[in-house]
Amino acid sequence: MLSFTHIRILSRKMYFIDPKLRSYRMFLSSSSTHLCSSLFVCCVRNYAVAREQKDEASSGVQSKQAQQFDSALSKLDNSVRRTGRITKTMLLRVFHDICRTGYPSGNQALLLLRSCGSLLPEVPPVDRTELAHHIWTKLQELGSQYDVSHYNAILKVYLQNEFKFSPTDFLAKMEAANILPNRVTYQRLIAAYCQNGDIEGASTILGFMKSKDLPITEAVFNALVTGHARAGDIDSSKNILTVMRNAGIEPGADTYVSLLTAFAEKGDIDGVKKALEEAENADCSLMDRDIMQVIFALAKAGHQQYVPEMVERLRHERSYIPDAMNLCLSLITHGQEDVAFQVLKNFPTLQMDNASAESYNLGNFFLRHCALDKVANYCRDLQQSNLHTSPFNFTLLCALEAKNIGLSCGLMKQMKEQNLPVRPHFFWPLLIQLVKDNNTTGVVELVKTMEELGVAIDTPTLSNYILPAFGSLEEARQALKVTHASFLTRWQMKCIPKTNAVCVCLCPHPERGGYFLYSLIDSMTEAEVQVQKDKLREYFKQLQALNITIPVNIYRGIRNLLDSYNVPELIKDVAELIDPKDKASAELSMTGPRDKVETLENKLAELKAENKSIDLTLKQIIQALCAEENLQRALELKQQHEEHMTAGGYAILINHCCRNDNAEEALNLKREMSRKDSSVALDASKYIALMKVFANSGKVEEAVDILKEMKEKDVMLNDTHTTMLFHALSSAAAKGGPTIIRRLQDTVFALGLAKPSANLCSPLITAYLDSNDLSGALDAALECQKRYNHLPRIHDILVGLVQQGDTELLQKAMDVVSQERGEMTMLYDLFFAFLQTGRYREARKIIETPGLRARPGRLHWYAEKCIAHNQMETLEHMVDMTAKLFECDRDEMYSYMLRLCKETNNWKKADALWTKMQEENIIPRERTLRLLADILRSNGQEVPFEVPEVNLKEKNMHEVTLCIYFVLAIFDVSVEAYEMVKGADEKGLVFGPASYDHLIRALLAEGSMDDAMALKDIAGSHIPGFKMSDTATNLLIVTQSKKDLVTDAVQTLKSMLQVNHVPSQLAITRLVQALGRKGDVSGIEDVQKLMKGLSTPLNFSSMLFINNIALAHIKNDDLDSAVELLETLYTNPDNHSASMSFVFRKILENGNDKVLDKFSVMAERLANHFACYRPASDLFLQLLDMDKVEDAKFMLAVSVCVCVLYTLLYLIMCPQLGKIQSLLSLIPDFAEEDVVYSYLIKCHVVDRNLPAAEALMEQMQKEGVEVDELSLKRLAVLYRKEGQTVPFPEPPVSRTSTHSKYSGYNHQQIATSSSRFH
Repeated sequence: MLSFTHIRILSRKMYFIDPKLRSYRMFLSSSSTHLCSSLFVCCVRNYAVAREQKDEASSGVQSKQAQQFDSALSKLDNSVRRTGRITKTMLLRVFHDICRTGYPSGNQALLLLRSCGSLLPEVPPVDRTELAHHIWTKLQELGSQYDVSHYNAILKVYLQNEFKFSPTDFLAKMEAANILPNRVTYQRLIAAYCQNGDIEGASTILGFMKSKDLPITEAVFNALVTGHARAGDIDSSKNILTVMRNAGIEPGADTYVSLLTAFAEKGDIDGVKKALEEAENADCSLMDRDIMQVIFALAKAGHQQYVPEMVERLRHERSYIPDAMNLCLSLITHGQEDVAFQVLKNFPTLQMDNASAESYNLGNFFLRHCALDKVANYCRDLQQSNLHTSPFNFTLLCALEAKNIGLSCGLMKQMKEQNLPVRPHFFWPLLIQLVKDNNTTGVVELVKTMEELGVAIDTPTLSNYILPAFGSLEEARQALKVTHASFLTRWQMKCIPKTNAVCVCLCPHPERGGYFLYSLIDSMTEAEVQVQKDKLREYFKQLQALNITIPVNIYRGIRNLLDSYNVPELIKDVAELIDPKDKASAELSMTGPRDKVETLENKLAELKAENKSIDLTLKQIIQALCAEENLQRALELKQQHEEHMTAGGYAILINHCCRNDNAEEALNLKREMSRKDSSVALDASKYIALMKVFANSGKVEEAVDILKEMKEKDVMLNDTHTTMLFHALSSAAAKGGPTIIRRLQDTVFALGLAKPSANLCSPLITAYLDSNDLSGALDAALECQKRYNHLPRIHDILVGLVQQGDTELLQKAMDVVSQERGEMTMLYDLFFAFLQTGRYREARKIIETPGLRARPGRLHWYAEKCIAHNQMETLEHMVDMTAKLFECDRDEMYSYMLRLCKETNNWKKADALWTKMQEENIIPRERTLRLLADILRSNGQEVPFEVPEVNLKEKNMHEVTLCIYFVLAIFDVSVEAYEMVKGADEKGLVFGPASYDHLIRALLAEGSMDDAMALKDIAGSHIPGFKMSDTATNLLIVTQSKKDLVTDAVQTLKSMLQVNHVPSQLAITRLVQALGRKGDVSGIEDVQKLMKGLSTPLNFSSMLFINNIALAHIKNDDLDSAVELLETLYTNPDNHSASMSFVFRKILENGNDKVLDKFSVMAERLANHFACYRPASDLFLQLLDMDKVEDAKFMLAVSVCVCVLYTLLYLIMCPQLGKIQSLLSLIPDFAEEDVVYSYLIKCHVVDRNLPAAEALMEQMQKEGVEVDELSLKRLAVLYRKEGQTVPFPEPPVSRTSTHSKYSGYNHQQIATSSSRFH
């Protein structure tokens, strides 16, 4: 059915745009751009040393030009790789956009010319050639400079369109333009001669190539096969294959396709079959697209009777659908609709061209492109064959889009004959066009057609689409002979007044400027700092005048940078920016290492003489001595002052011993520290360092003990620590062998210190590979797959097996990979193994497997491996073998080779690659051209093409990234940072994955989910295999939950769990709460089941799922189920302490008195009948928290003792003066005065109300109430903040003491204390 929505969308496209909407869009666009640019300028002016920039008139044009070309290239390239074609509309849009700038580049011209050939299957060849000539002439008029690549591109277009031209005249034009032909030019001229059967002309060019020592490639022989056949000499065509073999060139798939096409054009089906057998015997795999060329040749030559036999040979590979669609379009363009329909009906039913998600709609592209006189028959055939649910409706939609009134009306008549409904809104797009053209007669005729079809004219059609065609209502009455007097439409246009907006750039967080300052200096080279020294000094003074300060740790980083740049005179200027509170500690850091030790030792002696604590100073001396690598002196000091050694001092010494592989001393120090205080825990990095040094020295048991201690003391590992653990295990693998690594690895995973990963499993495989035990390595890898679902270093194992020729183990490995990871992964693993071992013939067979498609991530991984190991030959073979791989990005593949040419400074290879790219008809991206130009220029070679320039060079990427982080950090405006990234993306600049992930997280934190997902797509388009970090994924779940997109949130959670990632507690909490708001009980239960299956359980509250299930029941008006759920929980004595405060809070926030009454009764019943007072206490505290004091009084009557008891909990959770006073007004005889006073002091400290705190202290002293240590510490902090001397001795810091009477209490501990209140 042609839906109302389809017509409405189509009508909107054709109708005028509301001026208000247009103004609003312009306002948003300009405001966003202005804000983004203002932020950028402000950042640069205030926080960077500005660089001189040329203000040339052309810079803006060039920037816009590059931006437009990148966008155009991306659209066209994606369309070509995805479908193998582009539309004429898309091409013309790009062409007009490029022409509008007035400065078309050479690469833009190359893109447009290349697109005028077989990539436009819907356009007749003659029209394609005319379009190419028009583009050539127009761009030349606009100043586009043509080189040999453009002439080669137009030659390729001529060949694809079978355009007849004179090769000699073409060469004359090149000579007149002072352009020298290259090998690709001569190859294509030979093909042009052969296309016309002119073997003599082809031989002339061939002889010229030989005289210039140009290589005769397979493409030349393929052309000769075609040439001899079209000259009527089919025997000579067949003999070309023998000539090729004698020349040392093995005929490939393209050669056999040329021979097959030659037989097809002659109608020799026996010759076709024989050639297919020869190709199969020669182990040459022909793909579906090759067979399609034979089908096209048969149909075009008038031998349609043989097409079904060829169609049966199609194997429906992965790329079958787009290739077959292009074949059908080409056949239709050449008047072979019936043959195209045969191919269409052969489409696999499971991979149809879907027009809707509900049903199969096969052939939409066919109906859109089909001839008008036959389309009705095809529609009927498709419908009768159940291949399309609504072909007439779709074809009508296409006719309406084309504004074809005759076809549209004809189709609607056909639909009427088929008893299909015809609605009034079907006519809206046609009426809109007629009204815009002021064609009143056409409107009247269309109304008559509606009457003929029995379509009643409804109110919207008459008032909105018919009456506007007439000057007055009376005129409409006369023309239409109707009396709809009530339909009088009015058009009003309201203008939005223009307003001047001022963009003010504020810096609300000047303290964060230190991070930017450090990054600025870090991004500068030594030479730049030396040149800009005076400007930097002036800049530091300006910052000081603005009262901008930097933390002492940032100062130290800047000091080290300036010291390395040999500009120590700037250090004093930076020191003036240090926060005054940190000046004392900074003064120490300004002294040199030797002076520092001497200063500290003098200070130690003074402190000891004054009988003061020397713990901190002793630690600082040990740290300074270790920095000087003076371990002996540090150990002596430790021995002299052992009673003053702290855990920090031991940690420094242990770390120093580990760095120097001093296992014995490290072990002694560790034991000594444990004897002094067994509760002390080192940080994770020091534990790992200890484990590493023990394992390397053969102390395996000690290493295992370290891991066990990490578990006992709950030492958590982050990503950095996991990487350190990997390096520690790898180091042990090189020295200890597989047995030690297996013991350590099993211990790490068994204790749960780190999640199993391919990285952490790989050291065990490394140990086996280093000992040349491939069988052991394979068994260990398969064991990891079985236990942890990881296959570490499988590539290296396969390479070793291929080199050894161990087919049995190789087959075993492939079977496991295929079973666990899929057949495609197995094929890629085998492909890379064959490439690595130089078995290129076997590798080609693998990559030409029917149905295999490009996996950018895998190809990128192996290409980077080749570049890192300088394997040009291997990389070149991979690029060559993937030429026909479906969806393979050819520009990306060649850019890998050019990068290696750059690193090896091989300009000859780079120049040869440029020729091969032309031969393959590839349009390079701008970054690829700049890379190639850089290689040629650096070797003094002429660049044979126009080099595109961009305003913001890739070498400034660090500065752009820095600016984005600065915008995020200083201004908290991630949306503007996102706009900057989009602008950089349009200029072809690529950031690192961490940068993208950081901004995605910032956008999600602000709730800008759409922008975050768009940024994820941008990152994925540049970085193969890009995945958001766990933090970003958790934020996505939180954001989706906040927006009530619970289905998406659950799906995100499931995808996270599928890759063995653990969600955060916050993400699950927000998701469950969102499901509760939606009333989705089953959804909550599903999430609960998923959480029970986690290998690493999260520390959820026991009531998270129960409370939200109860709220879901409430949302569904099922109060009885909610009450039953909670009563079942609380009647179990083990659950009396469980809190349902969250449920009461939500009920109170919603103001639902009916629900509140029901649950109040439940709380009373539980208190009175089951002695379960927690629900009543929760309700009491929630009422109090929401200032419902009178209602809270009622709950005191239910259970005074327990409500008083939970007052303690309330005090702990809610340190707000007003609410505590309200609480005390309800319970004036509260017994625990010391607790009340403690939290009142806390409130005064939070409010920074020193007079009130002092008054309370005096009151406590009068009443004889002792002030606890924690309160004294809080008061001391408040005195210092107010700039006053602390009037009492401040208690010392204690790691274990509990400073406040109830500060360490949990709910259960409070509940067990209830006897005091009875």
